[in-house]
Amino acid sequence: MNEKLTAIFSRRSVREYLKKEVPDQMVNDLLQAGMSAPSAMCRDPWHFIVVRDRKRLDAMAGGLPSGQMLKTAPLAIVVCGDPDQAHDHQESYLLQDCSAAIENILIATSAMGLAACWLGAHPRSERIVHLRDVLQIPANIMPISVLAIGWPAVPVAARTRYSEQAVHRETW
Repeated sequence: MNEKLTAIFSRRSVREYLKKEVPDQMVNDLLQAGMSAPSAMCRDPWHFIVVRDRKRLDAMAGGLPSGQMLKTAPLAIVVCGDPDQAHDHQESYLLQDCSAAIENILIATSAMGLAACWLGAHPRSERIVHLRDVLQIPANIMPISVLAIGWPAVPVAARTRYSEQAVHRETW
């Protein structure tokens, strides 16, 4: 593995966190990383909800079947998209743009010594409704994903999942 890519190879879905807050400056750095993602026609249709309140994190976990780690995470960033802001008002562009922002945040967490777990909300209507209710998200804004973020309880080793069978050169 190329050591210059350690932040990428160390990125993992971590579900156990230390009881330690993430400083505001680090949260700002994560948001800046997310907003540095490419976006179709530079439309930047994303919005980010920073959640630290324990009751709200617990409530979010209650409606996300795979989101129980939110009960111990000190932070969540909910990535939402505005369809009216997306290129050509296309949901596909909105999802691609928000996914690029999400991946930037995930890599940034790894580079900064933090850990995260990506929880999908879209396209599950019950999860979207739940997040809209808990976070008072306007009806025209689509919650895409929740990122549980914190200091990893157990260190994670860098690894690659490279598979030569998934690589096609010139043609299939």
